[in-house]
Amino acid sequence: MTIRESLESVLYQALKAAVEAGELPLNEIPQPSLERPREEGHGDWACTIAMRLAKAAHMNPRAIAQVIVDHLPANNLVESFEIAGPGFINLSLTNASFQAVVSEARQQGSDFGKSELSEPCKVNLEYVSANPTGPMHVGHGRWAALGDAIARVMRHAGYSVDEEFYINDQGNQMNVFGNSIVVRYQQLLGQDVEMPEACYGGAYIKDIAQAIIDADGDKWLDANEDERLVDFRERGYAMMLDSVKDTLSAFGNNFDTWFSERSLFVADENGETKQQRAFDVMNEKGLLFEAEGATFFRSTDYGDDKDRVLVKANGDLTYFMSDVAYHYDKMQRGYDHLIDIWGADHHGYIQRCKAMMAAWGYPDALEVVLGQLVNLLRDGEPVRMSKRTGEMVTFQELIDEVGVDATRYLMLSKSADQAIDFDIEVAKKQDSSNPVYYVQYAHARICSILRKAGEARGMNVESAGIEEIVAELGLDDIDLSPLAHESELALMRKMADFSELVAGAARDRAPFRLTHYAQELAGLFHSFYGNCHVLGEEESVEKARLALVDSTRIVLALSLDLLGVSAPERM
Repeated sequence: MTIRESLESVLYQALKAAVEAGELPLNEIPQPSLERPREEGHGDWACTIAMRLAKAAHMNPRAIAQVIVDHLPANNLVESFEIAGPGFINLSLTNASFQAVVSEARQQGSDFGKSELSEPCKVNLEYVSANPTGPMHVGHGRWAALGDAIARVMRHAGYSVDEEFYINDQGNQMNVFGNSIVVRYQQLLGQDVEMPEACYGGAYIKDIAQAIIDADGDKWLDANEDERLVDFRERGYAMMLDSVKDTLSAFGNNFDTWFSERSLFVADENGETKQQRAFDVMNEKGLLFEAEGATFFRSTDYGDDKDRVLVKANGDLTYFMSDVAYHYDKMQRGYDHLIDIWGADHHGYIQRCKAMMAAWGYPDALEVVLGQLVNLLRDGEPVRMSKRTGEMVTFQELIDEVGVDATRYLMLSKSADQAIDFDIEVAKKQDSSNPVYYVQYAHARICSILRKAGEARGMNVESAGIEEIVAELGLDDIDLSPLAHESELALMRKMADFSELVAGAARDRAPFRLTHYAQELAGLFHSFYGNCHVLGEEESVEKARLALVDSTRIVLALSLDLLGVSAPERM
């Protein structure tokens, strides 16, 4: 139970006691809620319950507030209170309430701040889903960081989350891709052929064609055109998909499912495809109609601005039909909630997808997170082309130059609905101007303090890990009451906020809050370290401060881990 939850429980007990004593005329006892005071100096928490109850109790809010505080039960949370303004109850907490957070973090370790949902929720989170027809761009890198961080944060908050990559390997773009490889193959072997207008012209196409030449020589020059197209398309597809998987794996993404669009059109043992199954269900529900030879979905019945074509007059399926079949399949796999992360340019696609979900009886099951662009900079100047290839800077190139940690952290530094200015040179700096370095340095500094404490006790710290060192320091069940300096209290207050922060970040799909939190926690640690000596103090003070330092290490490392960023012990 968090400090906030414990304090709300204390206030509820006060309300109940006041009602039972006949001093507060209420038919039912509401659950009090707390908020942060708007101004410093007005306590740690504020409660507005007195103003909410004025009408029901037929009493002045300040009088209600007085009755409530008069019935506060004995507890170790509230140091003092103040009735302010029209009836605010401002509460200041005891040092002991914050000191307890130190013990809690150290006992729970990586489980610190975890919560449980009142009802289980199984979530399918689909993100990145780049076409396997070219290398991933920098924008895909943002979705990779965002999706993985959302999954991590949601799991910590009690959700069951499966991460999924939808492979767009069906449709005309695959044949265009295959034909582009064919033409490059011919050109590399001296054939006078031009790239068609519809083509993929990147240097990677030439690389794929060269790999085919290295393997097969010129045997495909006079081969059947259809056979050649299929072979080149599938080999190129396999190469690009492997490249995507390798890049994402190195970035720390571990998808539970790689879902091929093609699988929607593969018949099962009953001779039925997933696409046909979804289509038949919609037809049975009366959701389809024919017009001008085409088959339409009655999406306007469910809030869309126009009805959507599923099957064209020539019999071809629309892209939307694939989306219909795919999302229906997701729900049939037993998910309670679907989250799709799309680029902002897909905004117009949301309503038709929500309409299809509503038509099946899942009106609130689909959630779309839209992400804005990444503006790549170098020393403040826009970067549009790779120095190596003269083409678009790829996600892999960015990782190679900047590193995984800095890329992840900076990609997560803003809300998904805000564009990110990603400065490569800032990301590479090893000073406080680089936010990820600033946070990681705080963690490494903490580890250094703990190693020095171990050294002072005769430990061989070079061969021991931090956890082993901490275990030998004997910091369990110690007196934490010496932790009373304002710098110490500020650090503990911030750690006490962690559980609520994670729950809110999970609820709002907002892992960027953790980047801000980690920076604030790192800053408070640096301030504490500047104001309070840790080593060489009286034993009781030193041990208490070492416990505080260790709990900060745990929470800082956990914050970074939920972002998919490492917490180095040395820098």
